[in-house]
Amino acid sequence: MKKILTLVCASLMAFAGATANDVIYHDAKKFPLYGSAVKNDSLDFTRLPDSLSSKIRKELYDLGTNTAGLFIRFSSNAKKMKMKWKTRTGLEFNHMAPSAISGFDVYTLVDGKWEFVSPARPIVNKRNHNATVFAAMKPGMREYMVYFPLYNGVDSVYIGVDSAAVIEMPKVDLPKREKPVVIYGTSITQGACASRPGMCHTNMLVRDLNREIYNLGFSGNGRLDLEVAEVMASVDAGLYVIDCLPNNKVDALKANIDPFFQLLRSKRPDVPVLFVESPMFPGYLLDMNEEATLNEKNAALRDYYNKLKKAGVKNIYYFETKGILTEDRQGTIDGYHFTDLGFYRYEKNLLPVIQKILK
Repeated sequence: MKKILTLVCASLMAFAGATANDVIYHDAKKFPLYGSAVKNDSLDFTRLPDSLSSKIRKELYDLGTNTAGLFIRFSSNAKKMKMKWKTRTGLEFNHMAPSAISGFDVYTLVDGKWEFVSPARPIVNKRNHNATVFAAMKPGMREYMVYFPLYNGVDSVYIGVDSAAVIEMPKVDLPKREKPVVIYGTSITQGACASRPGMCHTNMLVRDLNREIYNLGFSGNGRLDLEVAEVMASVDAGLYVIDCLPNNKVDALKANIDPFFQLLRSKRPDVPVLFVESPMFPGYLLDMNEEATLNEKNAALRDYYNKLKKAGVKNIYYFETKGILTEDRQGTIDGYHFTDLGFYRYEKNLLPVIQKILK
């Protein structure tokens, strides 16, 4: 009898251990989604409204389904965390890490600062992914922020925690959602070519400002479309940032910058606007034609800004990018798109400018 009881107890202990190690998955849709200015019926994780699908260029709308800048927040005491998700494509680039294109980044709040925990890395060239975020986290309830992929769309995502853990709505109101910053730009704003989502400068700004950021970067398509200005103006923002020069030729810039700005100002007359000139890309330094073109674009933007100032327009600002990338020419992957080093330098130069405006 004693032997039977011993076997039963051992079996129960084994069963309890197995239960404790089980992972229960929770739909990310039940947690607060940050970084999206729209609420859609057909796409949950997107940056542009469904209503634009037939009104704007297909390339632009498709890029709007990429989840750059989106993140969710929750709290958990999980000792083990996994993720599984489905992307819209098996997208790959030859100059950008899959972890940034289709992966997630997990951060936690430590003494008021967001600290990196781990990536959730994708399975290359697949749409269905799964990854272990951590397997033996120290005990304690923590606040988590999970950044979405920069260059892919996401159909579904689930957060798995051990069955003994709880996963709940965030208990700390950070990042602040009031008066978010809206950044409009190009592939660089979207995140090319960070190594993982958390290293894009817009996501760095989320952590350093502890404020929600809307990433409206559209790779190759930051062309001052008025429909994007409408989306920006739908946000009761603390600041609009226009950082799209690399995607615009000089004539197009001169023709489109004023209608874009005037639409923003007509809808949101009190929101500051920051004009950002194009950085001097290292790839241009030895190309006289490219360098001259870039300088001409920057001069056109500066002239427009000065014209507004002369006309008495208030609450407008200008950010010079001179020297950010060219001091040692080590901040890009291909002479143009940023590495983590390039994003770090860009963000550290942009941060104090934005902080000053927001004050």
